[in-house]
Amino acid sequence: MLNSKMLKQFNKAYEDDALKAAVYGASPVGLVVLLYEGAIKAIGQATYAIESQRYDEKSRLVSKTIDIIDGLRESLDLQQDNEAVKNLNDLYIYMKQRLSTANLKNDPEILAEVRRLLETILPAWQELNRSSMSTSTASNAY
Repeated sequence: MLNSKMLKQFNKAYEDDALKAAVYGASPVGLVVLLYEGAIKAIGQATYAIESQRYDEKSRLVSKTIDIIDGLRESLDLQQDNEAVKNLNDLYIYMKQRLSTANLKNDPEILAEVRRLLETILPAWQELNRSSMSTSTASNAY
């Protein structure tokens, strides 16, 4: 799951050194959680930029969100015959299209739609991350 394309997306999406350290120390599932959180945060900031009529900043933030979602999509193993992977791929494509539309129309409602989608899926990734961390911790105890 963790690959060089995903790490490049992180480097593009995040410029904070402390966050980079967290990224490089995270598990693959932990990286997905960080990407979701980063996309949600960028959408919130883009919405505020629209409200403030700072359209150049909005464009930068929407592009950042698209880059994050693209990184998530590129990390999927589409060679698997897995319905969940196919559905996530389709959802990421849909979100990218909606973000492009929101960017063109300066539409905070479309941004809110994509944010809700990400916020709906994020808890599942967070739970998977907690489970994998507790399994890893239990394995290291022996």
